[in-house]
Amino acid sequence: MKVKIKKLYKNSIIPKYAHNGDAGMDLTAISYEYLDNEHIKYNFGIAIEIPIGYVGLIFPRSSCYKQRQIMSNSVGVIDSNYRGEISAVMIGTSFHSYKEGERIAQLIIIPYPQIEFELVTELSESNRGANGYVSTGK
Repeated sequence: MKVKIKKLYKNSIIPKYAHNGDAGMDLTAISYEYLDNEHIKYNFGIAIEIPIGYVGLIFPRSSCYKQRQIMSNSVGVIDSNYRGEISAVMIGTSFHSYKEGERIAQLIIIPYPQIEFELVTELSESNRGANGYVSTGK
């Protein structure tokens, strides 16, 4: 599948897979800014045109544990009608921030179904029922 991408700056890096078979393409920070004492915004310098029926998901790379950072919203969602710069905000109380030119996140583009809810008075029975948190034990 081809997805249109635009470099917003000369030093922007087009995302790519690190290994054959990878699900995510690495996103490289071209700049960052401290938003406050706990948040850093990393800019990737790219904008993409995701096809209708698909969504882009931004996940932190596994190396983020070394920086003692997590993504502030856990997973970034890029809708197919968004055309702005792709970025990620990380949160942490002790920053060992990534530097410009480092890969900090990964982008996965996947299809999604268009859902239409049907209002009912009853749902079918299941073996789990309404058991929620810790329903499978500790």
